[in-house]
Amino acid sequence: MAKRKSLNVNGRRVSVGYDDPAMPLLYALRDDLGLKGPRFGCGLGQCGACTVHVDGAAVRSCVTPIATIGDRQVIVTLEGLGMGAKLHPLQKAFIDEQAVQCGYCINGMIMQAAAFLASKKRPTEDEIKSALANNLCRCGTHSRIVRAVKRASAAT
Repeated sequence: MAKRKSLNVNGRRVSVGYDDPAMPLLYALRDDLGLKGPRFGCGLGQCGACTVHVDGAAVRSCVTPIATIGDRQVIVTLEGLGMGAKLHPLQKAFIDEQAVQCGYCINGMIMQAAAFLASKKRPTEDEIKSALANNLCRCGTHSRIVRAVKRASAAT
């Protein structure tokens, strides 16, 4: 029999079902809640495409078991960061710098950068590169991504 878990996702209290406590948070976000920001990439927590925030920290949702998320923890996905006319400064900067090519890695890049900028207001280019080093992009838009993060840091 499936268990139910109450989650706080993007400011909403939701309930998801699961049979296996080791089920990745990513599956609940995408399959049960229909959120498409976090992506399934490597499934090993190495590429960053699945990154979300849990209590403000960047977390790889593909390797975070649903059972480890507490009822009071706040989960934010790319959709919760900003949408439509109300974009987060990072999302706007990524658009302005045309930092998206295929778009697959962008969720992880933006979510990792947002958590980084929350603790480092005016980073250097080297600090940005270091903060994003474990997020993979196969398209090669790295220089635009770094410029977008720099632009966003100046806007906040």
